[in-house]
Amino acid sequence: MHAKDILIDGYSRIQEEVHAAVEGLDPEALDSRPAAGANSIAWLVWHLTRVQDDHLADAFGLDQVWLSQDWEKRFGLDLPREDTGYGHSAAQVAKVRVRDAGLLTGYHDAVHAQSVQALRTLTAADLERVVDERWDPPVTLGVRLVSVLSDDLQHVGQAAYLRGLLQSAAA
Repeated sequence: MHAKDILIDGYSRIQEEVHAAVEGLDPEALDSRPAAGANSIAWLVWHLTRVQDDHLADAFGLDQVWLSQDWEKRFGLDLPREDTGYGHSAAQVAKVRVRDAGLLTGYHDAVHAQSVQALRTLTAADLERVVDERWDPPVTLGVRLVSVLSDDLQHVGQAAYLRGLLQSAAA
């Protein structure tokens, strides 16, 4: 098995868990926050997808799906076009509201498709390419891909946990 196959498998697991976390939920559940400063399922899934979209597009020299496929317009959020949710305040988190789960899974699926297409082109040498010199040491493509994978899995786990909280409270 090649590194690219492992990465594709990992990113595919994110997609599976995104669907499991949001499918069947109504807008109220998606936008619900268990406390004033907490994140909603909608925000968590939007954010993890925006980060994957932004970081992988940058690393592979691609356009962000958010902008190139008009997802930014479909969501209609009162946030800057390039916003990924990084460092959001509670007030900014509250601005990420969705009308249905299909909007979240649709955007995630579009980002996943672009991500997998890019990952299929990887060679071992590509993983050593520096993609971000703002850090010490500079970040390679391999490190960036694992970093996004880790961050996304953590956020989708948070969304799944929040779904469980909401479902147990409703029972």
